[in-house]
Amino acid sequence: MAERRYGAAAPPTESEVRHADWACDDISGQEHTRVAFHDVDLTEVVDQGASFTECVFSDCRFNASVHTDAAFVNCAFTNCSFFDATFTGCKLVGSVFDRCAFGLLKVTGGDWSFVGLPGADLSKSRIVGARMRECDLTGAKLADATLTHADLGGALLHRTDLSRADLRGSDLSTLDPLAATLRGAIIDPDQAATIAEALGLDVRPALPPPS
Repeated sequence: MAERRYGAAAPPTESEVRHADWACDDISGQEHTRVAFHDVDLTEVVDQGASFTECVFSDCRFNASVHTDAAFVNCAFTNCSFFDATFTGCKLVGSVFDRCAFGLLKVTGGDWSFVGLPGADLSKSRIVGARMRECDLTGAKLADATLTHADLGGALLHRTDLSRADLRGSDLSTLDPLAATLRGAIIDPDQAATIAEALGLDVRPALPPPS
C-alpha cells in the first residue's frame, strides 16, 4: 500500500460496509467517518456534498460516478476503479491511492493537496484548476493528460511521465526537468523560462536587432 506523506499511519476504522450495491444511488449529503468500505459498487453514483473522513476503500468501483463539492479527507483507496469518474470542486486533502485505475478521470478545481498518487496511471486524465500542493506524483504516468492551471507547488515529480501532457498555466517551479519525462509536453512561455532556469540557463530579455 502507498505510504502516507511523512510516514503517518492510516487512521483506524470504527465500522464497515461490505459487498454493498450503491450503483446509480444518490449519496448527496451523506457523512461517513472512519468507515471501511470493502467491495462496494459506487458506479454512476451522484454525489453532491457528501463527506468521507478518514475512511478506507478497498476493491470499490467509482466508475462513471459524479462528485460535486464532496470531501474525501485523509482517506485510503486500495485497488479501486475510477474509470470516467468526475470530481468537481472536491476536497481530497491527505488521501492516498494505491493500485487504483483512473482511466479518463476528470478533475475540475478542488483541493488535492498532500494526496498520494505514487505510480498512478493517470494517462489521458483531465485535471484543470486543481490545487495539488505537495501532491506525491512520484513515478506517476500522465502521458497525454491535461494538467492545466494546477497548483503543483512542492509536488513530488521525480520520474513522473509527462509525455505530450498539456501543462499550460500550471506551477512547475519544483519540477526537475532532468528527473521527469517531458518529451512532447505542451508548455507556455513562462513555463519554458522556468524550465530553462532549472537547467541552469540564464534567461534574459531578447536583444534589440542591430541598427
